[in-house]
Amino acid sequence: MKIDYDGGTVTGLLRGDPGPVGILLAHGAGAGYEHPWMVTMADGLAARGLAVLTFNYRYTEAGRKSPDRLPTLLAVHRAAADTLAEHCERVVLAGKSMGGRVGSHLAGDEGWPAAGLVYYGYPLVALGKSEPRPTDHLARIATPQLFFAGTRDRLGPTELIEKVASGLPNAQVIVVGDGDHSFKVPKRAGTTNEEVLADVIEESATWIQATV
Repeated sequence: MKIDYDGGTVTGLLRGDPGPVGILLAHGAGAGYEHPWMVTMADGLAARGLAVLTFNYRYTEAGRKSPDRLPTLLAVHRAAADTLAEHCERVVLAGKSMGGRVGSHLAGDEGWPAAGLVYYGYPLVALGKSEPRPTDHLARIATPQLFFAGTRDRLGPTELIEKVASGLPNAQVIVVGDGDHSFKVPKRAGTTNEEVLADVIEESATWIQATV
């Protein structure tokens, strides 16, 4: 489908049958909604009976590598969320890395009425930086928040994510053992990347269906 925002149009794909709960799954900074990670996650959630909308941000749609500034990211994200809300009664804002962070600003700074938020590798520490980003906006989100954090994720160190979540009104952290920023695990982990993502999908769907 085409998603119109104040400034242009981007492409989106709606999986599953519209129902009471829909998931807006936003991509990370380095790849669009057709990336294999995004496809695996979206297909898995849809297979569990949840409508899932993925979409491209403006810079991705235009074939650029550098993300847009936050106001433009938010404009596209808001339009995609509004589109999914036309099909579902309640919308969960979920996202891979940057996509999750933008969703959190949409809910925390702009008050978009998300039924819940799911973060797949929240980028708490920007690439090349040592200090965490401000997270004041997360405390303004009253609805449930779920963080997936890999123990090898340099952008979202587990101990820092758990510290942030402990100060939020309704947040939970699920630790992905040996997982990096995309939850990839080394061979010594004794499990495969496919099995890890399958667990993340299952835990996501269970949490959403029980909480939202």
